[in-house]
Amino acid sequence: MSDIVELDPEDKKIITLARSARARNGVAEGAAVRDETGRTYVAGTVALESLKLSALQTAVAMAVASGAKSLEAAAVVSEAREPAEADLAAVRDLGGAGTPVLLAGPDGALRVAAEAR
Repeated sequence: MSDIVELDPEDKKIITLARSARARNGVAEGAAVRDETGRTYVAGTVALESLKLSALQTAVAMAVASGAKSLEAAAVVSEAREPAEADLAAVRDLGGAGTPVLLAGPDGALRVAAEAR
C-alpha cells in the first residue's frame, strides 16, 4: 500500500460519489466502483439483521448484477485506516489482482491507495 499525491480525475470522481453515498444515507461507509466501460456503481453499507455487506462489497455486487465484466478502480470512504481484506477480495474477484482500491476518510482525503489481491 502506498500514498498517491495526484489522483486521476476519474478516481477523484469515484471518491466523491462514495463520500456522497455515505453522507446521504447516513451509513458507516460509502463506496463506488468503475467498470471496464466507465460506468460507476455507488453503494452504502448494508446492515440488515440477516444480511451484512460492506459498502464496497455492495458496489461490486451491483456492478456484477448490472453485467459488468471487470473493474477499473474502486473507492471506499470510511473511518478505517486500511481497506478490509474482504473488500480487496471482492474487488479482485471482479477486477483481478492489481485493481486499484482507494480508501478515503470522511473528509474525502485519500488515506491509502492499495491494490486488490
